[in-house]
Amino acid sequence: MHLVSLGDSITYGEGASTPSRAYPSVLTALLQSHLRSRSCCDAILAEPGWTSTDLLSALGAAGNLPLTNARAVTVWIGGDDLAQAALATLASGRKSLPIAPLVVRYKRNLTDIVRFAQADSRNVVIVCTQYNPFPNSPLAGEAVATLNEAIRSVAAATGAALAPVADWFAGRQSELIRNYRTGTIADALRGPAPVHPNDRGHRVVAEGLYRMLAPIVAH
Repeated sequence: MHLVSLGDSITYGEGASTPSRAYPSVLTALLQSHLRSRSCCDAILAEPGWTSTDLLSALGAAGNLPLTNARAVTVWIGGDDLAQAALATLASGRKSLPIAPLVVRYKRNLTDIVRFAQADSRNVVIVCTQYNPFPNSPLAGEAVATLNEAIRSVAAATGAALAPVADWFAGRQSELIRNYRTGTIADALRGPAPVHPNDRGHRVVAEGLYRMLAPIVAH
């Protein structure tokens, strides 16, 4: 079975102590153990800092190559869409995040990414919601909730499966996020930004995706 993971810095493995502890590798190991008599390999198309626009452009440039022989495709993108918009807002001095135009662009990009992954009808495509690394900042909570509503909307419209990563992390951010401190946006301005999963967080994601994929790929 061939697993393809599409995303940004988290999918790339940021926050994990070693590449083998990043969620795509852990998920592949879990599936390999489950499949036993069949091999499982993984491919990753992800880079730190990628927005949904960047991922869509990378897929377009690569053609079908990243998805060749794919049986399952996970898509986890959007954190940097929010982060870049937030940085632009801070730089401009505005006090509110212009979320509406961001969401319109994001939904269009995510839909195209999912459709690209669904070009082969054999593929199982899973889109992941975004966890909130700053649960004690209302602005972050509102922005992430709005983005997640867009993700749920795209999943429903395209028929993709939805991985509720936000739910898996809710109330557990201090346990699952590397360098977590106070859970406020101010933490991103001093010291290492606490936005990526630690080893335990990556495993939580891998185990959640495994529970979704195991019954499907076993057939």
